[in-house]
This record gives sequence, structure tokens and C-alpha cells, in this order.
Amino acid sequence: MDVYRTPEERFGDLPGFPYEPHYRYWEGMRLAHVDEGEGSPVLLLHGEPTWSYLYRKVIARLLEAGHRCIAPDLPGFGRSDKPVDDDWYSYDNHTRAVSSLVEELDLSEVTLVVQDWGGPIGLRVATLEQPQRIARFVAMDTGVFTGHQEMSEGWKQFAAFVERTPDVPIRPLIAGACKHTPPDDVLAAYEAPFPDERSKAGPRTFPPMIPLQPDEPGAAEGQAVAEALSRDRRPSLLMWADSDPALPLEPVGREVQQLFPTADELTVIDDASHFLQEDQGEQIGALIADWLGTQARRS
Repeated sequence: MDVYRTPEERFGDLPGFPYEPHYRYWEGMRLAHVDEGEGSPVLLLHGEPTWSYLYRKVIARLLEAGHRCIAPDLPGFGRSDKPVDDDWYSYDNHTRAVSSLVEELDLSEVTLVVQDWGGPIGLRVATLEQPQRIARFVAMDTGVFTGHQEMSEGWKQFAAFVERTPDVPIRPLIAGACKHTPPDDVLAAYEAPFPDERSKAGPRTFPPMIPLQPDEPGAAEGQAVAEALSRDRRPSLLMWADSDPALPLEPVGREVQQLFPTADELTVIDDASHFLQEDQGEQIGALIADWLGTQARRS
């Protein structure tokens, strides 16, 4: 398989992200993940067009609370190798990559934290692939794609832009999905994995991967995940940004809450947009840590 590997010097100065990558090899690719701390494992999955850097503020608070944080870069993102063939990227392949990490690290009693495309991928791992390893869920601004879901106008504009722009501009996509524009050095860190068009197959391919009809690829699997979640009794925490243009709190966030029957009332994160981990990462990390403390006391 032909892959692009981002030069290491691109990652030489990442503000607020002191964590060294761990590498593993899977199906001809070198895949990267952060693995920091001791204690109960928290697996944090990013989406489009971000990478594990998105979780740096959340990770810092979870490490302070005594948890082990594992944050992979999906194939095509971050420090992971990037297949240059757009056709490689699929819901199946991304799910297999994450499932292989959970199995290779022999993780158990995992708290799964998902946002954006991390949700469809991670929740499929947690319900259909490796349910015995996942103990609880934290979901933020995400969903399960069944082909029946209504996509917002904000998402449709984003998808159309990506379709006509193969050299996907990372900085404006990040800035446009944050309530507060991040500093230049932070935007440069998000852009670091993607120096040219050849490196951007991952960001290009996530929007068209969403099934818009129930007979499209991935829809049946998404429906199976939704049905499994509706019967699931594992503890879950749901948070949503108050100002997400792609997946609005009303109605998307409220609808997604119905997927998690054990969740308390959805927690609204004020003054945040789609990348709420960037806007309010410290608050989100503290909320997760407090919730995990409550779960531990109950057990």
C-alpha cells in the first residue's frame, strides 16, 4: 500500500502537547497513539480533520485525576501513516484500526470518549466489535449514521466545500468550527500532519463516507450500532456544545441523547462550537474526571 508519512520535523513545536508518540504497525502502516499515565484507561477518539492534539487539554485534566489516557491518530491523520488512495478510507477500515489498538494494548474496563467521527467508529467498536472491553461511554457532538439522519445545512456546506477542494485547507476548517479562533501556533499544530494535497486523503474522505440513504455503505452497520446502544445499560455521559453549526444542540444533540438510555440529562458546554475540546477542554476534562470519580464510588 502506498502511504504518506508526515516528516517528524513537522511536529517539532506543538504548543501544550508534550506527549511522545507510541508507534505500532498494522496492515502495512505505522500508526501513532499517545499513551500517558497510569490507572483506569480512557480512550479518546478524534474525528475530522483533527488528530489526538485536539484532546491535549482534556488529557491534562484526566492525568491530574489519575487516569491513563490513550489517544490514537486514525489512519490518515496526525502522526499516523496516510494511505494516499482515497478508496482505502471506509467506516469498516477505520473501525478495524481502532479495534486492533484496543486488542493489541489488551485494554479492559475502558472509558470511551468520542467526538465527531470518533463516535460512529468508537461506538461500533464498543457495541459490535469489542464490547467486553468497554465499560462506559462519554460522547460529545457526534452521532451514529444510519442513512435516516438529517444533516444540517452547516454540514452540507462543509461537505460541498471539501468535495470541490481536494487540497483541503485545514486551518480555516479548524478555526471555523471553534467558538474562539485559536492562536496561530495552535492552528499550525492542527495543520502539521497535512503539508500538501497528497497527505490529505483522510480529511477528504470522511464527509462522503457518511451514508445519506439507508442503502448506502455503512448505513446498516450504523443502524446495528444504534439498536445495540438502545439496549445498552453501561453508564454514559453526554456533553454538547451550545454553538455547534454542524451538529446543532437543537435538535441533533437532543436526538443523540436518546441513543444513551442510561445517560443523565445532556450537559451543555457553553461558549463552545463543534471542536468543544479546543474551546473548553479544561472544563470537559474536569467534568469527565468528576463523573469517573462518581462512577468509581458507586461501584
